[in-house]
Amino acid sequence: MVDISEVTAVPSPDLLTPDNCAVLFVDHQPQMFFAAASDDRTAVINSTVGLAKAAKVFDVPVVLSTVAAESFSGPILPQLAAVFPDRKIIDRTSMNAWEDVPFVEAVKATGRKKLVIAGLWTEVCVVLPTLSALSQGYEVYVVTDASAGVSPRAHEHAIQRMVQAGAIPVTWVQVLLELQRDWARTETYVPVTEVVKEHAGAYGLGVVYAQAVIGAHAAG
Repeated sequence: MVDISEVTAVPSPDLLTPDNCAVLFVDHQPQMFFAAASDDRTAVINSTVGLAKAAKVFDVPVVLSTVAAESFSGPILPQLAAVFPDRKIIDRTSMNAWEDVPFVEAVKATGRKKLVIAGLWTEVCVVLPTLSALSQGYEVYVVTDASAGVSPRAHEHAIQRMVQAGAIPVTWVQVLLELQRDWARTETYVPVTEVVKEHAGAYGLGVVYAQAVIGAHAAG
């Protein structure tokens, strides 16, 4: 039951904010992309970089991780590394990042309880740490368009499994706009719209059009 007298104009604590979440990138590497077939690979790369730039705009803590980078999977996606040129990349042998002590310690060091995760493949390197983090009390948000599996079925079943366990599916644009949430936040207005124009496809073109026709401060 709603108590009308208690209703106020405040956001839900379930929303992502720059102060309550961390973003985890797991195994965005060449060998993993080769077999990723659940979505267009170029689209997944674009979404991954868009998510990275969203985190950077709002100074959200980020953890970058690879698996067997030198022996099998290759280096982290160059476009992703370029967003965080000074960030240490945690390389692992375990498919489950949550079984790697340096990775878990890096997550703990962020001090955040909401984890936004994206990775390759969805059915392995995203599912395993997601289920592990959920079991230890974290809230996990899976960025579905910055992740991919070896087939559409593998990706979808992985998302279903994580949702059933309590994870929340989101997209990278959803994360970006949830962090902004108010176009009156002028300190991030321009950086956010720049990310939108560069990575958000038709939405980005809409912002370009609005700013050209209406003016530079047309809301996103």
